[in-house]
Amino acid sequence: MTVQPKLVRIQEKGQVTLPVEARRRLGLKKGDLVSVVATADGILITPQEVVAVRALDRIGEALREQGVSLDELIDSARAGRDELIREVYGIDGFDRHT
Repeated sequence: MTVQPKLVRIQEKGQVTLPVEARRRLGLKKGDLVSVVATADGILITPQEVVAVRALDRIGEALREQGVSLDELIDSARAGRDELIREVYGIDGFDRHT
């Protein structure tokens, strides 16, 4: 697929309007967050959801490498939280409402 460059004008406060074709292709709409990174070749704009998914994938991969499942990590965090609540507040049998 050949992508034709589109020229856009930088506005007074540095705002740039992304072409409709690019917004549609990425599924971007008003109010969506994007990550903006300056590179040697220009600026890379990535939908924030994609950035978050990539980060979660890397976390999942690191957990698998350590032989730990996400459920095990969550259970461990809950146990640590419960222990901290007991130590700090003296509350035993913390109800999670799960």
